[in-house]
Amino acid sequence: MYPGNYARTQPDKPAAIRPSTGETLSYRALDERSNRLAQLLFAAGLRPGDHVALYSDNNLAFFDVTWACMRSGLYLTAVNRYLTAPEAHYIVDNCDAKALIVAGNLAATEELGRLATRCVVKLAVGQPVAGFDDYEAAIAAHPAEPLANERVGSFMLYSSGTTGKPKGIRRDLPDVSPVGGNPMLQNRVELAGFDTETIYLCPAPMYHGAPLGYTAAVIQAGGTVVLMDKFDAEKALEYIDRYQITHSQWVPTMFIRLLKLPDEVKARYDISSLRYALHAAAPCPIAVKRAMIDWWGPIIEEYYSSTESAGLAMISSAEWLAHPGSVGRAKGLPFHICDEEGNELPPGEPGLIYGEVTPGKKFAYYKDDEKTASVAHPSHADWIAVGDIGYLDEEGYLYLTDRKAFMIVSGGVNIYPQQIEDVLALHPKVSDVAVIGVPNPDLGEEVKAVVEAAAGVVPSAELAEEIKEFVRERLGRQLTPRTVDFVDELPRLPTGKLYKAALREKYWGSADTPKSLAERM
Repeated sequence: MYPGNYARTQPDKPAAIRPSTGETLSYRALDERSNRLAQLLFAAGLRPGDHVALYSDNNLAFFDVTWACMRSGLYLTAVNRYLTAPEAHYIVDNCDAKALIVAGNLAATEELGRLATRCVVKLAVGQPVAGFDDYEAAIAAHPAEPLANERVGSFMLYSSGTTGKPKGIRRDLPDVSPVGGNPMLQNRVELAGFDTETIYLCPAPMYHGAPLGYTAAVIQAGGTVVLMDKFDAEKALEYIDRYQITHSQWVPTMFIRLLKLPDEVKARYDISSLRYALHAAAPCPIAVKRAMIDWWGPIIEEYYSSTESAGLAMISSAEWLAHPGSVGRAKGLPFHICDEEGNELPPGEPGLIYGEVTPGKKFAYYKDDEKTASVAHPSHADWIAVGDIGYLDEEGYLYLTDRKAFMIVSGGVNIYPQQIEDVLALHPKVSDVAVIGVPNPDLGEEVKAVVEAAAGVVPSAELAEEIKEFVRERLGRQLTPRTVDFVDELPRLPTGKLYKAALREKYWGSADTPKSLAERM
């Protein structure tokens, strides 16, 4: 199903609500607005297979643009709103966007527009921006009827770029009508059990693949999305209570901030309507997840996958309590754990995680054949590794150890920062933490913890020693950070991902991620 169907069966029902402004987008309005934008793009010469770039904060126009592309056979590339104009332009230019739609309130939009000389359509939502046409006026000039030959569109999203330049991940478009639903979205509908009664809270940035995909799936199922401008722990609870949220999606840093709310704040809101809380994007510390299950009940589901769709694992609360720390068992094609030469490793031994992709549905990194070839297994072209390290147990449950790029080699010993970060996640005086390797003349690298202290806590040498002792008691001397540095704020995106390359720049002298991005976070 798609908005055109629901515009007939439930025209006045909210497809999306933005609580911060009180705005509501009905299914009738979504159908009309997405049709008008689709007509505009077609009139400008865009045809199936062409690309649209969207550089925006969380606002309801995201849904217009998404569904205009989904019913026009176009690729939509949502661009990280925290990027500078040159960083964003790299993606807009690399994806060959013919249309650029921006939120007028973002500071970098005017410069981005000047750089994006190849875009034949430039529209600004909200505030006027030099060089862009007004979004509302532009779409109002086009008819609200569907295109004569609607085709299914898709997302072409970019990797986060936390360890290098972002890479576009492209799949071929199916040559089918969108009237029966988008096949790409239907898998999410079925996995989460979305239907017309679903009320879904989105606390995450829409430029990221999971929020973008799951909110689109909710609308494909005829439900309602409640869109937060940005994550705020107490407001999330307030919205669950106010809107009787049934489904939601989170990342572990959000869980940590929810758990650190005062008990009286947690007790203030009724969350009994929640029946499905999904999380992914980063490994969740065992203590954090156990505490969330104790609080919310056995409604928390976890999945592990990648933008490349190299395998899918899922785990329920009940399974996780029996296999704490696991991200689940493969749904469909299996995972493989291999050493550096591609040899499969036995259960319990960590190595590079390879997920199988369905033959005939293989992705490609856009304009980068070398990178596409580099992630494939040396002997199995359909096995893809995206850089995660982990292991399988005897029952086939997958456990994540860390990212390959983040591994610290100290005195010939492999140390996985995630293990140390998990221990410190719930330290009462730690708001956030990143563990990295820094140069050591004897060992090659040594372990450093970079800590954002909790509100009201003053960083000190005594606190640094307390943090080291906290780790030493739980993990032993070898994994204890040799040094602890304090920062006002870590470069973590709302998606939960850390820009560790920016942290490493201070100690190693260079980074793949521009320092300016870390400074803005």
